[in-house]
Amino acid sequence: MSGQSIQASRLLSLDVFRGFIMVLLALEASGLYEHLQALTVEGTFMNILLDQFFHHPWHGLRFWDLIQPAFMYMAGIALAYSIHAQQLKGFTRLDSFYKTLRRCGWLFFWGVLDYAVRPHGLSFELWDVLTQLSFTILVAFLIFHWQVSYQIIFCIGILALTEGLYRFTNIPGFDLPFTDQQNFGNWMDMILMNKINQGGWVAINCLPTAVHTIAGALTGKLLMSKKDQSLRDVIIWSAVCLCLGYIVDLSGITPIIKRIATSSFTIVSLGWCLLFLAFFYWWIDIRDHRKYVRFFTIVGMNSLFIYLFFEIVGSRWFNGYITTIATGVLKWVSSPDWLSAIVSSLCIFGLEWGLCWWLWKRGVFFKV
Repeated sequence: MSGQSIQASRLLSLDVFRGFIMVLLALEASGLYEHLQALTVEGTFMNILLDQFFHHPWHGLRFWDLIQPAFMYMAGIALAYSIHAQQLKGFTRLDSFYKTLRRCGWLFFWGVLDYAVRPHGLSFELWDVLTQLSFTILVAFLIFHWQVSYQIIFCIGILALTEGLYRFTNIPGFDLPFTDQQNFGNWMDMILMNKINQGGWVAINCLPTAVHTIAGALTGKLLMSKKDQSLRDVIIWSAVCLCLGYIVDLSGITPIIKRIATSSFTIVSLGWCLLFLAFFYWWIDIRDHRKYVRFFTIVGMNSLFIYLFFEIVGSRWFNGYITTIATGVLKWVSSPDWLSAIVSSLCIFGLEWGLCWWLWKRGVFFKV
């Protein structure tokens, strides 16, 4: 089946949204944002703008902090559409469970493999988005058929549990709930992996961020219901989450910290994900602006493949190889180092996009 015919049977706005996120991630993996930021002066408008393409160091929120929540939120929407398609094919709930469990197993495998090979040898780490996604998808599936109100209560319970674990466990050395390297998440990493991430990331983030995937599944069911007010409902929920999350942060109750996925961060980022989805759904599926989105859908329809490619192949070989070629060629015309770096990053991204295009033209789509 060709890429065009497959695309016609999907929620196009979801593929564009996913493709948009994957393009941003691929550009980041090519090193483009670092090269551009190196050209700016600290405190200038361009420097502040480019800061948005890097994670906030701790308490606060930047655009780049919304990338992983969007990834997990979209996985929930895709889950809803997948389960619906399985039901049309006559799958039982047990059949769907086995299929989802197998998928989560593969996601866990690829997530661990992504971080497994280090310069000093093999390593076991659980911080990769795919590893965490394997947990959140399974949780979202297990409660998929519950009533909406029960699923919302479940999400509130997850966030309350997370708050309790960080605030009240009082483990010596790890009893400061919102302090880097001294919180409950760091202690859990010592238990699970016997190491702490120096960047402050914690594996237990999979617990609160399950809310993103559950919310995505609820959004998917809402969109499939074809209610006239579905877009309005998404926007209302976005406003509720944004107001609630920022109030919790600004009131000093719980700070917005992406690296440990605090409850305020989870709620605020969910609000932004809902708003992004509302825009893409309105612009593409309602207003029918479909002419110039193929650039993103080509990547979005093979998101797992391109993510693993630039995370594993790109970072360990491809990026360096292409950079060496591009830099060497540009030296022939005495190109400045900053221009060579930017052109190299764009060449890396262009070749990766071209690979997705080649697969798309042949109807090859990697799934688990």
